[in-house]
Amino acid sequence: MKVSDLALIPKRFFVTTGRGLSRVSKLNAFDRALVDAGIGNCNLVPVSSIIPNGAEECEICYIPAGSIVFVVMARMDGSEGETISAGIAWAWEEGGRFGMVVEAHDNMDHEKLKTTLNDRLNEMAIMRNIKLKNVKYRVESLNVPKGFYGSVVAALVFLPQSMMY
Repeated sequence: MKVSDLALIPKRFFVTTGRGLSRVSKLNAFDRALVDAGIGNCNLVPVSSIIPNGAEECEICYIPAGSIVFVVMARMDGSEGETISAGIAWAWEEGGRFGMVVEAHDNMDHEKLKTTLNDRLNEMAIMRNIKLKNVKYRVESLNVPKGFYGSVVAALVFLPQSMMY
C-alpha cells in the first residue's frame, strides 16, 4: 500500500459565506451564519491552506446532516455597532500543481479585508518561491445593529470522493 492510498485527498471544493444575527448570544449568531452559508448541519473540522492537485471548484452542494467536513474557515463575531468581516482568498500555483487558501477576519470593511487576504496569499507564495494565478476572493461583512450580536463566516469546504454527486 502506498502512502497516497491512505491520504484523504479532496476531489472537489466550494466556497461559501454567511451572516447571522441574534439577540441571545454571539454563539447563536455564529450558528445562524453557518446555516446561512449552507454548512450549519455539518461537523466542521478546521484544516490549513493547501488545495490538492486536481481538486475542482464546484457549486455549493447538499451535504447530509451530521457529516464530518473539512474546512478552511474565517469567522468574526461582534456586538452592536461593530463592523465585522470574514473572508477567504484562494489561488492556484502557476504550474497548476496545487492551490493555496488564506483566511482573515477583523473589525474592518470589505475592501480592507480583501487587501489583508491578498497580502497573506502573496507572502505564502513568496515563502514557497511560486507564482499564483486565478486569485479569487469571498468576503462577508456586516454592520451589527443595535440590540444584536452578529457573526460572519467565509469557508472553503473540501468534499471527499464519497460526496461526489
